[in-house]
Amino acid sequence: MTPQSITTTCCVVGGGPAGMMLGYLLARQGVRVTVLEKHQDFFRDFRGDTVHPSTLELFHELGLLQAFLKLPHQKVRSLGGVFGDYRFQAVSFRHVPTRCKFVALMPQWDFLNFLGSEARKFPNFDLRLGHEATGLLRDAWRITGVEAQTPEGTVQIQADLVVGCDGRHSTVRRAAHMEVIETGVPIDVLWFRISRHADDPDDLFGIVNYGRALVLINRGDYFQAGLIIGKDSFPQIKETGLDAFRETLAKLAPYLSGRVGEVESWDQIKLLTVQINRLRTWYRSGLLCIGDAAHAMSPAGGVGINLAVQDAVATANLLAQPLRDRSLSVSQLRMVQQRREFPTRFTQFLQLKAHQGLVRTFSNPGPIAAPRQLKIALGIPGLPQVLGRVVGIGIRPEHVGGAPKRSASAMALGVGAAALTVVGVFALFSFSRR
Repeated sequence: MTPQSITTTCCVVGGGPAGMMLGYLLARQGVRVTVLEKHQDFFRDFRGDTVHPSTLELFHELGLLQAFLKLPHQKVRSLGGVFGDYRFQAVSFRHVPTRCKFVALMPQWDFLNFLGSEARKFPNFDLRLGHEATGLLRDAWRITGVEAQTPEGTVQIQADLVVGCDGRHSTVRRAAHMEVIETGVPIDVLWFRISRHADDPDDLFGIVNYGRALVLINRGDYFQAGLIIGKDSFPQIKETGLDAFRETLAKLAPYLSGRVGEVESWDQIKLLTVQINRLRTWYRSGLLCIGDAAHAMSPAGGVGINLAVQDAVATANLLAQPLRDRSLSVSQLRMVQQRREFPTRFTQFLQLKAHQGLVRTFSNPGPIAAPRQLKIALGIPGLPQVLGRVVGIGIRPEHVGGAPKRSASAMALGVGAAALTVVGVFALFSFSRR
């Protein structure tokens, strides 16, 4: 049977944060865009739910912020935790130069459904659920579209540009034989839910002790919990049994002792195999990858979806006009990578340093005490505010319609903040080299 064929200007593969934001922005600027999402809806648990101040600022620039914040969410104004017996605050968003001085915790399906409902207001936007990209269409050396499987059969989507936004296991980048540079990551994360009581700590984010690290994210009536484990150690943890797993949780957070029994089966626990990687080249003629398809991020700092959104904004700013004019060139695709590669690589560098420091604590299975070096590092004046800026806004924030010109003093401030962040991160984790 002859495959159904449709034609569009830009075919976005993947309906995640990067894909939906790019689809919305291109449609808003008059580009005919088709977004393919392999699932029939956006409902999947334990996806990135942290909407940072940079992304909230973009919603303001689009005139969507008030409507967006009407969706159920929690506000996080600082990140801290407990190292052994020492409670600390490492990140503060209270002074970021944006309208929203907090991270909004919101289920990703609400985020994506909101973008979808807004994008559908443009007649040139086409979201196709249940369309799984299986390969690329080519004309000699150029990518000309996507082949997708649907419940009704095969569809071929002809497009001037294909944008791969289909995540760290991207079908698009695999079909294009794009080179992936892998960076070894020493951790994985086990995600699960556990109920939250009104008198539980509000601002607690991480607990490090007994050779383990536990992340607790306040989601109202429950915690989205993540136990950080050594790379590929989940099979051994399962062998020790659920009782040992629950005992670990109770030791790390004694106030959860009466609730650890809520984890009744390994089926309630989702393994996130942590990866940090990037494409050497993000583009081919007729093809561009952004978001996790171009650079998989660690969950450290919850920055992944926000970097993906920033990629989408930069892509729309740089490519909307040539897409409308049908004058798109490879050099314009290269400009997207040139703009977004430095913030990606710098953020990955910080994540790797954080992982290395954390893993060193795994060698001590007993109770630990915070060393003097850690307390000195956390006492660096202004470090929480600088980390709040780097985590909450990023190294090179994008703005709708193009990045505004920055003064020399603003450029110097940005470089200084990045330098102080590097110093702080190195100092923060140097204590384990004693």
